Amino acid sequence: MRITALVTLAAAVLTFTDASPIARRPHLSGGHAVPLTRNASYKHNTRAQIAKLNKRYPGLQILSASTGHVPLTDVSPDLEYYGTVSVGTPAQNFKLDFDTGSSDIWFPSSTCTTTACKAHTRFNSAQSTSYKADGRSWSIAYGDGSTASGILGSDLVNVGGISVRQTIGLATKESSQFGSSPEDGLFGLGFNTIESVSGVKTFLDNAIAAGVLAQPVVSVFLPSERLFNGQGGEYLFGGIDSTKYTGSLTYVPVTQKGYWQILVQDASYNGASLGQTSQGIVDTGTTLIIVGDAAAAAIHKKIPGSVNDPNNGWLVPCSAASSTDKIGFKLGGVTFNVPVADLAYEDLGDGSGNCFSGVQGGQNGLWILGDVFIKNNYCVFSQTSAPSIGIAPLAV
Repeated sequence: MRITALVTLAAAVLTFTDASPIARRPHLSGGHAVPLTRNASYKHNTRAQIAKLNKRYPGLQILSASTGHVPLTDVSPDLEYYGTVSVGTPAQNFKLDFDTGSSDIWFPSSTCTTTACKAHTRFNSAQSTSYKADGRSWSIAYGDGSTASGILGSDLVNVGGISVRQTIGLATKESSQFGSSPEDGLFGLGFNTIESVSGVKTFLDNAIAAGVLAQPVVSVFLPSERLFNGQGGEYLFGGIDSTKYTGSLTYVPVTQKGYWQILVQDASYNGASLGQTSQGIVDTGTTLIIVGDAAAAAIHKKIPGSVNDPNNGWLVPCSAASSTDKIGFKLGGVTFNVPVADLAYEDLGDGSGNCFSGVQGGQNGLWILGDVFIKNNYCVFSQTSAPSIGIAPLAV
């Protein structure tokens, strides 16, 4: 008989076993009593007790709340960040782009024969003993015009040691844009209201419901090449790493569930208000910061030599990489800064000395605070009954 128990208190484990000896037992007539001695140095370890029980009784599966650490690879120049996720039994590993701006988890199926699919690791459902067919079709489209489609299935998805049964999208078609991507697919961290197929629960939904996360959060540290040489990035499921930020976290309430949407109360330059406000989303799947046209113009007006090029968008002099100026975004009453040095994103390559700006326009009404913002500010995506994003400046 298979027994699944959710252990949330150390006392619950003690009902199974307690390694601390008992001082006295009643005397048994006709028997031989063996005296026990209490170990004064004994310290109870709930996780160790759970592991011992699971090993001793293979049919017993006790789940303990925990954290999952996923190291990241920075694709130069801070273009995107991906980590490894294991799927199925035995595990098949995939490099996935963690994206708070979408909610689907997907990667190519072994049945996909497009050029883009064949350039990546493909999931072979026949080789996984834990795979379950779903039968529903699935498709998704992104803001850059890329698309993927296929079928749904479910399997065990393991993220940094956190494992739950999860509905996954298996792509049988991928658009050509994915062919050059270093990652195999995407791992959506948005809310289930923007799942491509209605009724599908997200990984966070399932992990929270199963009680396997110590906290209902995902914390994000994206290291820039400028500050950290792109090294040490992580997604921390179920926990918060206080060594990654300075001061305290400011929790900004989510104004609408779908994306991680919040109110941007103001934009500023070197602390001076630019008189700009908007709803916005914090999106790990977008490289740049994209604001409204008026806000983009107000920001770049402060940067000498900036130009709005009709073919390439906003450009700044590459010499801005040595600037000590800052732009700020007021969230939850606190201003979080982005150095102008990070606006000199990438050299245009035409000898003009201009760089693509890390801030672009075109998002009137719903700004996107992408990786250029997040690689300067630690972000905790908290999926409680009143969801919020905890933000604090990175410890440098």
